[in-house]
Amino acid sequence: MEKRLLNLLTALCVVSLPFLFKGSKMRESLVIFFSKGVLATLVDAYVVGTKRVEYPVRPFTKIFKTNIIYDILFFPLLSVIWVKITYNDEIWKMLLKSLLFSVPMSVGQWYMEKNTKLFKWKKWTALHTFGSVNFTLFTIRGFVGLIKLLDKFKSKQSITEK
Repeated sequence: MEKRLLNLLTALCVVSLPFLFKGSKMRESLVIFFSKGVLATLVDAYVVGTKRVEYPVRPFTKIFKTNIIYDILFFPLLSVIWVKITYNDEIWKMLLKSLLFSVPMSVGQWYMEKNTKLFKWKKWTALHTFGSVNFTLFTIRGFVGLIKLLDKFKSKQSITEK
């Protein structure tokens, strides 16, 4: 059953790729996707390395101790979606919208941990998931804010040079 769930998650992510990476902000979406992949992999490697979480069923078990489907596909795609829906929001709206991602993720992981062998929590709880999801979402959103600020600065600088 676990392998089927991972295959379903992979298929859903792959099918969503063309829809999420179209339009004028494709470059920004790719930066979000890859930076979240790096951040999620680093956080997950730390969590697995400190034996807080274990992934008994995962792809490439001899190469990776983390579940790379979560780290380099699922979580980055969720971040792309989150940044798109919060792109012009102020902090309070972003906080509320972050709950749309972190609460279901926390509840879903709690349920999956109890009913599947996809992961096993050792020194981890749904509250840790809630905190880490929000931390990574806001880290990536801050990174996007920095990119927007640098783009504004660059465009002002190119206008004054003309």
